Amino acid sequence: MLKHRGFPGRLTGTDFQFIIRRANPKGVTPITRRERFRDRRSADRRADAGFMKALWENFGDQPFERGNLDAGRLSWLFEREVVAAEDPFDPSSYEALLVIDVDVARASFPDAFEDEGDWA
Repeated sequence: MLKHRGFPGRLTGTDFQFIIRRANPKGVTPITRRERFRDRRSADRRADAGFMKALWENFGDQPFERGNLDAGRLSWLFEREVVAAEDPFDPSSYEALLVIDVDVARASFPDAFEDEGDWA
């Protein structure tokens, strides 16, 4: 499992994790699309935006390997702002390639693409 060095471990000041420390011994948690309803807590929305900002700062518009990125956090963005970069795509692989759909991500999280952003 690729460890993304320099990627933030969590949203500052919260328990919303962005990466995992080690591979799951019971098997890889698959990435699935999770619906984001309008009544989600503001902290959850802030975590999504902070994660998108971290993805953009680390990978830009280039494909990236899932590696140790948290499956739960990726699932909130999957098939919208973050899409599969390979076909066939294995959602249960740490080696799966993903890419940011920049147009959709900018529309959903415009603040994540600004130079200045405080996600704490």
